[in-house]
Amino acid sequence: MDTKVKGCKELLNEVIDKDLCTLCGACTGGCPYLVPYKGKIVLLDNCTLSEGQCYKYCPRTYTDMDAISQQVFGVPYSEDELGTTKEVLIARSTDAQIKEKAQYGGTVTTLLSLALAEGLIDNAILTRTSEDKTPIAFLAQSAEEVLQGAGSNYMACPILETYNHFLKDSNHSLGIVAMPCQALALTKMKKEPPENRISINNVKLVIGLFCTWALSPDGFYQFLRENLDLPRVTKFDIPPPPANRFDAYTPSGKISFPLEQIRKFTIPTCAYCLDMTSEFADISVGSVEGIEGWNTVIIRTDVGAKLMEMAKAKGKLETDKLPPQNLAHLKEAALLKKKRALKEIIKRSGDKKNLLYVGLSPALADKLLA
Repeated sequence: MDTKVKGCKELLNEVIDKDLCTLCGACTGGCPYLVPYKGKIVLLDNCTLSEGQCYKYCPRTYTDMDAISQQVFGVPYSEDELGTTKEVLIARSTDAQIKEKAQYGGTVTTLLSLALAEGLIDNAILTRTSEDKTPIAFLAQSAEEVLQGAGSNYMACPILETYNHFLKDSNHSLGIVAMPCQALALTKMKKEPPENRISINNVKLVIGLFCTWALSPDGFYQFLRENLDLPRVTKFDIPPPPANRFDAYTPSGKISFPLEQIRKFTIPTCAYCLDMTSEFADISVGSVEGIEGWNTVIIRTDVGAKLMEMAKAKGKLETDKLPPQNLAHLKEAALLKKKRALKEIIKRSGDKKNLLYVGLSPALADKLLA
């Protein structure tokens, strides 16, 4: 596998033009040539750099999984279905206002609000749903602002562009809510820190979201416009299995669509993603199948463990054990995503030894495929 650092031209040829772009935003914001437009990254002018951070930090360029795992966790890439973990539990906010607006248990909103209040971070980078119901990245500096980002949108958003806008001499400490691909890009930055933007060491907290796939901000938005009175929609939801539907909530009731009708808007690159639970975050958060109003929480780092302990000690979160059957099913789903992605990668490359961007040991790849 060629691990030479390349530039914008290769990023276009190998990732963007091959429908492998995740729209994470790692290549935008610090570059005058690449910008997000209608759900894609587009090139405004030719870039002549032979090496570029746009290529280096892309989550779909070659990634040595052992090396970046060593960077974050101090150990090689985990063979566990959920990645490196300290603890897996369920949690929900004790704040009535957060629970009312939250997608499920309000854990992400609670943790970010607490991190800001305690001075662990100065700003939180997250997404909120705009008036036209598309996701936009924004900076929050208070619990009230964090609450604007509660809920899920399911469309991809280039949130790392906001990180790239911070100048090199900025001393702000940041928390970021990231999808698995975005957490991977941030981890690649930790392995080889950026030179012309705020230090990656200023990112003090990464909260990762569970993700099976993300939807096209362009194509899916058109579908919503054609099928819903968007200004009246108050919330979107994809309930855990076996619901198999996409729900849009309005003041006059819930409107549901079969999930098969929605999946056709999935970004193509999601088929090649191994990570369902944001394995390179400090804390990963998702729903709990069959237990309404709670989040599954995976604590991965000392930073994540400290924040969770603080939230429990201050009565901000209520926690409990994740039932064994739920943990088993979560691991089964995470492993299935890895298997599916590896099979799609091999089908695309035509060579079992060429896993595109995934730098796994042959032994682990064989184990996951078994």
